[in-house]
Amino acid sequence: MADGCACDRHAQTYLSVEDALTRGLAAADPIMETEILPLGEATGRVLAENCISRVEMPAFDNSAMDGYAVRLSDLGDGPLFELSIAGRVAAGDSGAHTAPAGSALRILTGAPVPADFDAVLMQEDCEATPDRIRFTRRPKPGQHIRRAGEDLRAGTPILRRGCEIGPREAAALASAGYGQVTVYRKLKVTIFSTGSELKQPGEDLGPGQIYNSNRYMLRALLDKPWIQLTDAGPVDDDPVILEQVLSQACDSSDLIVTTGGVSVGDEDHMPRLFAKIGGETDVMKVAMKPGKPIMFGRRGDALYIGLPGNPVSAYVTWQIIGSQLMMRRAGLRRVPPAPQQAILAEPLQRRAGRQEYRPVQVDGIAPDGRPRLRLMAPSYSGRVALLAQADGLAVIPAETASLPEGHALDFLRF
Repeated sequence: MADGCACDRHAQTYLSVEDALTRGLAAADPIMETEILPLGEATGRVLAENCISRVEMPAFDNSAMDGYAVRLSDLGDGPLFELSIAGRVAAGDSGAHTAPAGSALRILTGAPVPADFDAVLMQEDCEATPDRIRFTRRPKPGQHIRRAGEDLRAGTPILRRGCEIGPREAAALASAGYGQVTVYRKLKVTIFSTGSELKQPGEDLGPGQIYNSNRYMLRALLDKPWIQLTDAGPVDDDPVILEQVLSQACDSSDLIVTTGGVSVGDEDHMPRLFAKIGGETDVMKVAMKPGKPIMFGRRGDALYIGLPGNPVSAYVTWQIIGSQLMMRRAGLRRVPPAPQQAILAEPLQRRAGRQEYRPVQVDGIAPDGRPRLRLMAPSYSGRVALLAQADGLAVIPAETASLPEGHALDFLRF
């Protein structure tokens, strides 16, 4: 693509958040390479296979309680039942126990229930001596017995490809007999911040300089077990250096994320440079607040996301759009941010036109249980301290100019 073509094509195009996200997801092809890991080393990785249970879960009839296994055929009409204790079955035993007619077996939780026993009495329901039990309530067939396969039958699906392996998934895989699993390789991500004004925390600030908060925000957002992160650091607004760093990142990464340099100022070089190195830009401007200047596109196998330089804008555009593209690229099943319903604690007045994600604080709970939201400052794109004080983002539709106190709206809690 000729230098400048991509950015000129979309220079005056404003997409809705939904359309921008759809376009971005279409460009974010999932990686396909996989590796096999022992289950104990797969925590936090992205599952690359559909998994079925290899065994019955549970694998055998077992006792749900500490108590006594009985045969209903040994019980008379009551009202008092009395049986001798013929043995003891513990977890890990074979279950090949026999007992003469008219007797019970002491049984512990998780122990296999012998084939001809059809109920378990809780020990609390029995009067026991070392060799006999007495009880007055006749048990029901199958009482306190966990039947083989009642959780899952062998061959039943348990996990789908694309899930992140956490504690619950690891437990399910272990129970189903998986000693190793196939996962997607780690997503190779490179980040860097643009701007000659940036200094690192701990350094002295000179005139016109600011601390680089975006770098550390991105490092925290991308600190995931399924990511191999390369931090290319801050890069001055020098087109030659920026082009070199961007090109190298595209050659070695699945995903490149930058902050700054994507608007229309004299030092906003990224759209032009990305086109110059052969990148195809998919989005330039999105009708959202904050975050109107955002771009993403492809060069070869690399997906590029250019976030705004203002910290709040960078955070919001990443959470709403960027993170969704990253998850798809990594092979994760996409799970959009799930809003909850909340109500305004005060009236809202604003200029309509862009879908807004306003930082808010929770100011109590309404009688119906919904959180009440107090709007924070209307001008906030560079106020990272305000973002740290917020409880989440209120989602204000693009066409909305005013809302009364008590009006319902979506709330994305941090």
